[in-house]
Amino acid sequence: GWQASMKSGSLSYILPCNRLPVQLMSQVRVYTSNGQKKDLGSEDTNGSARGETLHKVETGRQDTTNAGQKQSSPKQPIQVKVKAVLKKREYGPKYTQNNFITGVRAINEFCLKSSDLDHLRKIKRRSPHDDTETFTVYLRSDVEAKSLEVWGSPEALARERKRRKEAEIKYRENLFRNQRLLWEYKEFFGNTKPRSSTAAMFFKGPGKVVMVAICINGLNFFFKLLAWVYTGSASMFSEAIHSLADTCNQALLALGISQSARTPDPSHPYGFTNMRYIASLISGVGIFMMGAGLSWYHGIIGLLHPHPVESLLWAYCILAGSLVSEGATLLVAINEIRRSARAKGLSFYQYVVQSRDPSTNVVLLEDAAAVLSVAVAATCMGLTSLTGNPYYDSVGSLGVGTLLGTVSAFLIYTNTEALLGRSIEPEQLQRLTELLESDPVVRAIHDVKATDMGMSKVRFKAEVDFDGRVVTRSYLEKQDIEQLLQEIQQVKTLEELEAFMLKHGENIIDTLGAEVDRLEKDLKQRNPDVRHVDLEIL
Repeated sequence: GWQASMKSGSLSYILPCNRLPVQLMSQVRVYTSNGQKKDLGSEDTNGSARGETLHKVETGRQDTTNAGQKQSSPKQPIQVKVKAVLKKREYGPKYTQNNFITGVRAINEFCLKSSDLDHLRKIKRRSPHDDTETFTVYLRSDVEAKSLEVWGSPEALARERKRRKEAEIKYRENLFRNQRLLWEYKEFFGNTKPRSSTAAMFFKGPGKVVMVAICINGLNFFFKLLAWVYTGSASMFSEAIHSLADTCNQALLALGISQSARTPDPSHPYGFTNMRYIASLISGVGIFMMGAGLSWYHGIIGLLHPHPVESLLWAYCILAGSLVSEGATLLVAINEIRRSARAKGLSFYQYVVQSRDPSTNVVLLEDAAAVLSVAVAATCMGLTSLTGNPYYDSVGSLGVGTLLGTVSAFLIYTNTEALLGRSIEPEQLQRLTELLESDPVVRAIHDVKATDMGMSKVRFKAEVDFDGRVVTRSYLEKQDIEQLLQEIQQVKTLEELEAFMLKHGENIIDTLGAEVDRLEKDLKQRNPDVRHVDLEIL
């Protein structure tokens, strides 16, 4: 028999057939049965010689296998082309030999010291953080080998991890004691540490509005309580309860403002901004239960068991003072909302309905309700004084409760919508989409989501179909083309081709990552409200 082997070009075989000759697609060598080798040229240049040689081989095979028989018809050649592919590498269900880890992870997860990492291979990679361009990482395989060298065996390493985990749990259990120690250290260091900026939040913006409201409503509650004790008026009792509810709710808002300024931690990577909405939601529930509920209760009791009302002169004076103070707080809240709405390019109504600033919204609505409730209480008390009928006073209490219930329902609805994560305005979303689609590296974007995280902070997510040709060209523009051409010309074997492709393939992937970082940075710079961008490669 005879066989064929390939010198270059595509890989082809001659089928072991007794009758049919096989015409190869590239340059081959033909071995005859007597061991002689005949080198055939390429199909394009030596086609006639190859056909003649193959005919001789066919004739020889026919003479030895089917002597004396006459060939009935000429045989057509069969062309076979087989692709040369690399052998598939099996990585298994878990493969971490090429993984990179940071020095912090190496120290924490493998129980190493920083000095243990000094002699390991250090690799510079692109940093995922905006403030640094590159950072140092280590091969996971090197770190695992070093940990086994330090601890001796995987069992010893597991015991050390368990010990550290127990120590961490014990530390968390004693967290209160540790916090007290930290406070003692702060007092010891005195002014050597920078002061917290939390207190400065209450001297401007929403914090200032809330603090003014707390002071005024606290004074109003004190004087209204005295007037109710003196007169026994149901409407005055409702007003006192209203001022107390406002004071407590605004104290809760102040707590929410201070908590929202906390820096993100591993348990809350996106920060504590939503604490303002949570405080406003609880405030709305508190108004409904404490303000509206007690006002309705006292009004119903007054209708069922009416009693004469004493002199209302002092009550009128206190209501007049309350009207002035509540109106002043209302003007402060209105001016703050107008300023914020103008900065965001929204109308006053849109800013309030969308609950852009929940703390200021609560103060605005509470003070607006307070001014209206003072007017309702004064009117009903005046009717009671003129007619001597205490039912008017009880009806005023019911009216104040209804007004508070309406405000609380609005606050609960708007803050719940904000906490659920609503989408941003369609016009703003369209601007972000057009910015991405106008970039040459982007072919298309899909599944776009932009969520308002609260306090003008937006999280943007999209599936991006990148143009691989543009990304590759961006990589080639940074390379020495002549040197790259020389590397290509030196590729002779499959192993060299694999090494060449792996080297530049990894570099192209790094270029793609750099393009993603550039797009995210552009989105944040052109849209300051966008704080978190997640671009997923499609």
